[in-house]
Amino acid sequence: MGLYDRYLALRHRLHDADPPAHVAVVITERDLLEQGAYGTLAEFLGWAFEYGAERVTVSVSVLDEAVVPTLSRELRNVESPRPVAVREPGDTERADAPVRVNIGLGGKREFAAAVRRIAESVESGELSPDEVDAGEIEERLVFDDEPDLLIKTGAERLSDFLIWQSVYSELYFTDVNWRDFRRRDYLRAVLDYQNRQRRFGR
Repeated sequence: MGLYDRYLALRHRLHDADPPAHVAVVITERDLLEQGAYGTLAEFLGWAFEYGAERVTVSVSVLDEAVVPTLSRELRNVESPRPVAVREPGDTERADAPVRVNIGLGGKREFAAAVRRIAESVESGELSPDEVDAGEIEERLVFDDEPDLLIKTGAERLSDFLIWQSVYSELYFTDVNWRDFRRRDYLRAVLDYQNRQRRFGR
């Protein structure tokens, strides 16, 4: 670890505010084509847990679903300090692991599937329309909890990612491309989060 990284790590440790417990990062399939991209991801997971995260969600936006099987195979083999759950388009089983990876399962699709399952429950009589609330939707989402901090590398634009869950997340955009993302970039994101006063939409 370089001197500047040590300085940022010290600022993080001495900060009065808690670090984000749930960190999410949005990357693209194109990012993963770059040499060393999976190594960067392994390092990212290590940094997240080293600096206070309890859960990490990785969302890979995909333009061509034909690449999903290849991405899934590679991502399942990424070295991780904690167990990993990978979900793809069409999956409905909840991702319940310290590291959750979303490959091309867009927020619109995930939300629509949850609504369909609620409609089926109402039609079968298991659920009354008056009982449908935010909690019922969240129980049917594949990625159920909300990130505290959402990091997007490379551009100030979000993809179709965790539409429901990220409403109150703190967003952090960096011009640094994924292949160049370093420990110091992660620490800058965490410090930025710690310096904010969270309002949760208020």
